[in-house]
Amino acid sequence: MMTRILRTAGFAGLFAALLLTLMQSLWLTPLILKAETYESAAPAAHQHEHTEAAGGEHEHDAAAWEPEDGWQRVLSTTGGNLVVAVGFGLMLAGLYTLRAPGRTAEGLLWGLAGYAVFTLAPTLGLPPELPGTAAADLASRQIWWIGTAASTAVGLALMVFSRGWALKAAGAVLLVIPHVIGAPQPASHEALAPQVLEHQFRWAAQAINVVFWLALGLASAWLFRRAPQA
Repeated sequence: MMTRILRTAGFAGLFAALLLTLMQSLWLTPLILKAETYESAAPAAHQHEHTEAAGGEHEHDAAAWEPEDGWQRVLSTTGGNLVVAVGFGLMLAGLYTLRAPGRTAEGLLWGLAGYAVFTLAPTLGLPPELPGTAAADLASRQIWWIGTAASTAVGLALMVFSRGWALKAAGAVLLVIPHVIGAPQPASHEALAPQVLEHQFRWAAQAINVVFWLALGLASAWLFRRAPQA
């Protein structure tokens, strides 16, 4: 069974990661590069004030390595996508051992569930941001993101798999709680890039994640059902 899980996650994750990298390169990266031009064109006075305030820490950040545009950025993105995709593939394959898909098409439903848990629900409060966009404290955002994903996962599981209406109602409440609490927000919503570019980036990120999760769910279900069983 472990071999079956690893094989499913490995091949499905590789396929989904390559597809994700291709979509990001064609759609998201041009938007990010365009936003970076606005960030680089920030007023010199603002840059000077930031340097004076940051001191040695700023110099350390400037010396940190970053992938250059071209093959380095693509290779770095592909590596990160592969780690994430295989991790999600392991999660799906593990869930299949508890509830095996009867048909390959059921993988699409698992993919939609993954999209709802890890992309849609968190981005309702913390939408993807372009470079040069003001953001709240990183630790606070991470805590809210993890809590939202966990609450959404448990809520969906209760609504789909439980039989009693009380548990289904509890699941619906769990879906809403993180958004009633609200995501941490910056003191002021400022962005260097135009609002039109920001909207394009957010819609592109959502669309790409939908395709990624559908592809991962479909590929993992297909591989899991065809893997030899012990």
